[in-house]
Amino acid sequence: MSRSIKNSQLARFALVGGVNTALDFGILFGLKAIGLDPLVANIMSTSLAFVFSFFANKKYTFKTSDTNIRREILLFIIVTLFGLWVLQSLVIKGVSLLLVTTGLNDALILLIAKLLATVVSLTWNYLMYSTVVFKKTT
Repeated sequence: MSRSIKNSQLARFALVGGVNTALDFGILFGLKAIGLDPLVANIMSTSLAFVFSFFANKKYTFKTSDTNIRREILLFIIVTLFGLWVLQSLVIKGVSLLLVTTGLNDALILLIAKLLATVVSLTWNYLMYSTVVFKKTT
């Protein structure tokens, strides 16, 4: 893949990721505001966001026309859920534990933790989507 195509793909991934992240954050903080536990709210917000993410990444970011959509969906779910539910939960929990004694309020701690968790999961997703999930078939 040429460098310009790779850069264009990365730019599209960043755009989709930005929209997806805004959706995820909006839902997360909306659910937190109505009293849900932050980790439960995170699982719910990321679940809704990943449905959007699959179609946006398949059609817009990676422009795949793979007819084996079951394979793509299964791999996408495995990769995405690992990033969202395992990696993000570990980062949120770890960062929260590190920051709990700083005197920051709970909302700010959650925001910092979620931002770091998002960076981790977005990096994971791009690497796995581009090399495994939406890999061009020959």
